[in-house]
Amino acid sequence: MAESNVSVSVDVGTIYLGGKEHRVKTACGVVSVIVYGDQEKPALITYPDLALNHMSCFQGLFFCPEAASLLLHNFCVYHISPPGHELGAAPIYPTDSVPSAEDLADQILEVLNFFGLGAVMCMGVTAGAYILTLFAMKHRERVAGLILVSPLCKAPSWSEWFYNRVVSNLLYFYGMCGVVKEFLLQRYFSKEVRGNVEIPESDIAQACRRLLDERQSVNVMRFLDAIDRRPDISSGLKKLKCRTLIFIGDQSPFYSEAVHMAANLDRGYCALVEVQACGSMVTEEQPHAMLVPMEYFLMGYGLYRPSCFTESPRSPLSPSCISPELLSPESMGLKLKPIKTRISA
Repeated sequence: MAESNVSVSVDVGTIYLGGKEHRVKTACGVVSVIVYGDQEKPALITYPDLALNHMSCFQGLFFCPEAASLLLHNFCVYHISPPGHELGAAPIYPTDSVPSAEDLADQILEVLNFFGLGAVMCMGVTAGAYILTLFAMKHRERVAGLILVSPLCKAPSWSEWFYNRVVSNLLYFYGMCGVVKEFLLQRYFSKEVRGNVEIPESDIAQACRRLLDERQSVNVMRFLDAIDRRPDISSGLKKLKCRTLIFIGDQSPFYSEAVHMAANLDRGYCALVEVQACGSMVTEEQPHAMLVPMEYFLMGYGLYRPSCFTESPRSPLSPSCISPELLSPESMGLKLKPIKTRISA
């Protein structure tokens, strides 16, 4: 066990593919971080969407052999769970203050400081993408790049606010009931994955439904409340100078939000990939669609798949080491307009 005046970490054994769980005490409570890989490698930080954790949000991507070989060869992965979203989490005490989105972004800084990390690569999905983007805006020197899936950047629209209020009330009175799960599955997946009267629900949706049963409703409400009170960060996006790769499913309810975000980022640093026949959670629904764009994206940092790179990288990620021509979307093999990709069933 390691201790400091602000943080404490406890290993509790193998949790995920040999990863170790560390419970990091921060100013806004304890955060669970699953660390997988050689900690001398560059760091990849992940942050999931509402009511999810690394098992339900990133498992599909990391179980994809090609993507796993690319990411796990080059990075030590730090899966950060929103407070109370980790495996086996107990209900958070009602007397504990509810953190804001900015508080959650500040927690990431405390996690990075605890592990002694410098500039990191970040990967987030929807609500998690918002938290990581906010973190990158507040601490630009600590973020080497952003990989964002169905990201948010504006304050909630009236319809989203109403949707969130309905879900929050259902969680309060009925817990993680069937109606809440349906709302969440609509948030995550395309119609094809969710199924209908003619098409059975897919294995992905069924697995997600089972994992949602493990969530504590009060903990989900707290994260939902933080996201529901998020400020609009669109005006500050131009100040971000880290390279950003955005994925969005064409059936995602946050499609227009992702397009808006890409339009407000510096076009010399951002590329947008549209994935056809896919919902918000591209990491689970169509992880193969992420492989080639990520491969070109990471080439700008001198990171390759094992077949092209025999030694594990051990130098920290540093945008200053990247030549200017590698900072353009064209050099990533991506066009400035959305790329439509389709993965056969």
